[in-house]
Amino acid sequence: MTKTYPFSAVLLFCFVLGFSQEKEIDTVYIFDNQLKNSKKFQKIETLTEKDLLRNTTNLSEVLRFQSPVYIKENGRGMVSSPSFRGTTAQQTAFIWNGININSIFLGQGDVNNLNLLGYDQLEIKSGGGSVIYGSGAIGGSIHLNNELSFNKGLKSSLFVEGGSYNTFNSFLKTSYSNDKLSVKVSGNFVKSENNYEVPELRNYVNLNGQYDNRNFNLGAAYKINSKNRLSWQTQIYDGNQHFPTSEFGTKTKYTSNTFRSLVAYDFNSKKVNNSFKIAYLKDEFQYFDNIEFPKTSGGISESYFVKNDINYLFNNKLALDVILDYHFDEGEGYKSGIKNVTRHASSLAGLLKWNPKPQFNFEAGIKKDFVDEITTPVLFSFSGKVKVSGWYSFVLNASTNFRYPSFNDLYWQPGGNLDLKPETSKQLEVGNNFKYKNFKLNITPYYIHLINMIQWLPTSSGYWSPVNTNKVESYGLESQLDFEKSFGKNKTKLSVGYLYTHSKNLETNKLLMYVPLHKIYGNASYSYHFAELYIQAMYNGLTHTTSNEKRSEALNPYFVMNSGVNLQFLKQYQLGFKVNNIFDQIYETTAYYPLPKRNYSINLLINF
Repeated sequence: MTKTYPFSAVLLFCFVLGFSQEKEIDTVYIFDNQLKNSKKFQKIETLTEKDLLRNTTNLSEVLRFQSPVYIKENGRGMVSSPSFRGTTAQQTAFIWNGININSIFLGQGDVNNLNLLGYDQLEIKSGGGSVIYGSGAIGGSIHLNNELSFNKGLKSSLFVEGGSYNTFNSFLKTSYSNDKLSVKVSGNFVKSENNYEVPELRNYVNLNGQYDNRNFNLGAAYKINSKNRLSWQTQIYDGNQHFPTSEFGTKTKYTSNTFRSLVAYDFNSKKVNNSFKIAYLKDEFQYFDNIEFPKTSGGISESYFVKNDINYLFNNKLALDVILDYHFDEGEGYKSGIKNVTRHASSLAGLLKWNPKPQFNFEAGIKKDFVDEITTPVLFSFSGKVKVSGWYSFVLNASTNFRYPSFNDLYWQPGGNLDLKPETSKQLEVGNNFKYKNFKLNITPYYIHLINMIQWLPTSSGYWSPVNTNKVESYGLESQLDFEKSFGKNKTKLSVGYLYTHSKNLETNKLLMYVPLHKIYGNASYSYHFAELYIQAMYNGLTHTTSNEKRSEALNPYFVMNSGVNLQFLKQYQLGFKVNNIFDQIYETTAYYPLPKRNYSINLLINF
């Protein structure tokens, strides 16, 4: 049954607090402390709330236009899955404030059921990270971060937007902090009829494509003293998607409800930094193959996490980081044969950090996971960074990573396979970082070799079952050029990325489905005084949709551009207007599900 939450009370509370005073900013606390260290060695794309507000449709749009991730979306706002470096959605880890939140049933995250607004920061990390983030962090990880600031006083912001296809989006956030206490509350509501048409492509009409969702976040932190801090982060999400159908097809829908809560205790001294976290996650979903009748499938899961991360500094050149992790999962499916199944999983990881000189940084890691009924590999990682000169630095990353089978893989009836092995990979990347005046250039070739890939195949009994079948080889190049310059009241910013991805099934010698060979994405902005103009563009190359590389079934290359303008007035108000798909491009990211042609939105942002 779909749950509702008292958003009217939340919004009223936020409005009551909506009078602010400025104080000098003290410290900013981010719940994922390991991610900051990863930035020394791996290219991590950081998107702020301002960046997210440029693609407010959903998280899929943000990742499509502002990151190297390929997004496979079954129509606007529908089921959506990511792909890093030619890997699958199950090989991408979603990390909420340092905790892996991939579905224990599917082994992946549905991008459009991870609400966009309500996070202070979104970070996209390419490359393996299983030593730190566990199962699924093979191709890359997407980090949904909340932060809490101290000594900023009382601040509020309200964002409202209306757009094509009867789309309405709203977001309200209020925060208060002094030198001891920090509290932040936010709520988001999105609704769309989503009834767009693409008559040039099979006379497509997005019938029964409406969706709505709401999200609530509450965060708090308290400084006990200069060394000890206690913090809490909670999120509630409620979503409703109607899946597109033909004119005479049966209308279907999908509902999802999520509750996440995390408590952290941090101790920091000159020699020791320790972070202790406990978390509780609950996910419930229901699918209706006819919206006029009761649900036909679904499931409910609960997960409990305990994690301790202690970093000991021997001296200013050598440190040891030890991470202990335990989580317990339990789930029950509806009409899937999954009956009250449980899983205990724990891990021990060590990271040795050595910085012999300012221009040298090294880190070596080892990890062992212990999972019920599953034999897991010992994982290794090595990272090294050498600053050759003021304009060039060289980075080497090597790692082994893995993903253990999901509950559906193991227990779905009929078809579940209790003998599955974890997917494991070995990968290597070489980062080349250049810097000249206002320009930054990153060029990173990479190689991934994956074995025991889990794939569902038809059986002689007439049903599908997962097996460890394929070896996959993926290699390619990620590159990004950034430019930023301010002069007077003028400010310009440019970011352009190019990706080459070659991902092949070594058993069949064929390219993997839904992995484009080429992707180019770019974002540019120019602001003067009270006005800002920005442009987004993305080119996606030929994308195969079948395992035999059938050209007639492939998605054709496409180029899509968006543009928007923001006008600031009376200091507290910003009025924005945006045109999506300026050139009316007809394109698909999933076969038979085109995305909208040219469409519009207008928004208002108030800071008070």
